Amino acid sequence: MANSPKRRAWPRLAYSAALYALSPLLGLRLWREQVPGYSRGQRLGVHLGTLPKAPRLWLHCASVGEVRAARPLIEALLAHYPQHGLLLTTMTATGAQQAQAIIDEQHDPARLAHCFLPMDFPGAARRFVRRVKPALAIMFETELWPNLLHACRCLDVPVAVVNGRLSPRAFSRYQKITPLMVGALGNVSWLAAKSPADAQRFEALGCVPEKTAIVGSLKFEQASPEAAHDESKRLLDSWGNRPVWVAGSTRDGEEALLLDAHRRLLERFPDALLVMAPRHPQRFDEVAALCSAQRFETCRRSQGQRVAAGTQVYLGDTLGELGLLYGAGQVAFVGGSLVPLGGHNVLEPAALGKPVLSGPFTENFADVTEPLQAAGALTVVEDVAALVRALEARLDDSDRCREEGQAGIRVIKAHQGALARTLDGLATLIGT
Repeated sequence: MANSPKRRAWPRLAYSAALYALSPLLGLRLWREQVPGYSRGQRLGVHLGTLPKAPRLWLHCASVGEVRAARPLIEALLAHYPQHGLLLTTMTATGAQQAQAIIDEQHDPARLAHCFLPMDFPGAARRFVRRVKPALAIMFETELWPNLLHACRCLDVPVAVVNGRLSPRAFSRYQKITPLMVGALGNVSWLAAKSPADAQRFEALGCVPEKTAIVGSLKFEQASPEAAHDESKRLLDSWGNRPVWVAGSTRDGEEALLLDAHRRLLERFPDALLVMAPRHPQRFDEVAALCSAQRFETCRRSQGQRVAAGTQVYLGDTLGELGLLYGAGQVAFVGGSLVPLGGHNVLEPAALGKPVLSGPFTENFADVTEPLQAAGALTVVEDVAALVRALEARLDDSDRCREEGQAGIRVIKAHQGALARTLDGLATLIGT
């Protein structure tokens, strides 16, 4: 009786009931996430738009950061399986915009398309999987939606989890719903974990060890676009010969701390420029208002405003240009880390040869922050005062910046190989 179908099904049924109860709130949030050109029906598994050609692979990434990290895999799948189409799905509007940017560069909509993932209602999940009919479903990192995975199993669609990660904080949350996770992970055919610790956490939640492989992090596979270097240099040249530091993926409560650091930095470097790129576009106006309220001379990239000699803050309030902005600075700070949010991707500036700073909250990216920190390519600062000291030390020493930047590039090259191992695992599920 302990392993009867009814006993295994009840956690998913309870989860579905909770989703239905919360559907008004979920619907309101997703209504606000609407992107022109997409039907809201996609959130219910209908009106998916034009799908890529069959046989079809399906890759799901939560948001913009995951789409960026998945880009090498996207390009590799298109190259290795020329007879297949690839459907990308995301949950967020920013993820959709990042996916569309990749699609525009590929110039072949018949092979690569995007739509929104439906909400994880049982009916919506079944409709979506039936309509897409994927030869393989690939979930990126921790995208484990119980009803979607169950629908895949019912319709004989193999499921792979790639770049699988579970931070200690996420693992602690999932432990509270272990019966639900056991059922969800039971539908996974192969899981490519980023590290032994991630693999152990997935197995503790019910993933079968025989279906788990440790392949490393796909984030190390992100290449630095050569074209971005020239464009970044042109941008920096247009600002004049002045100290520039870039704070990327900043979050609520963090911008005020960064502005405080910049005010202190200006005492030592009066012509210093802070380039600040908030993580979420819905906060662009809010951050611009904060800069003005704190009496910083600010201009906004989205409005085409030029940096003048007196400009103190340049707000990078556009999408898809974070790499360009990182490349235009001498030092990079990666946000989501001075506030307890787990940090963001420190590899993007490191791949550009920049010395990288972050706050102490980096548990979501421990697999990449630890080797960078060990190599001296990443410096963790505990507070605003430490951030100011770290900035002063690097803006005053170009040789140190160059050495730390090269150390980061060496770390990235040394840790590459996860893409090849991931493709080998997927090949056993895709076939020919």
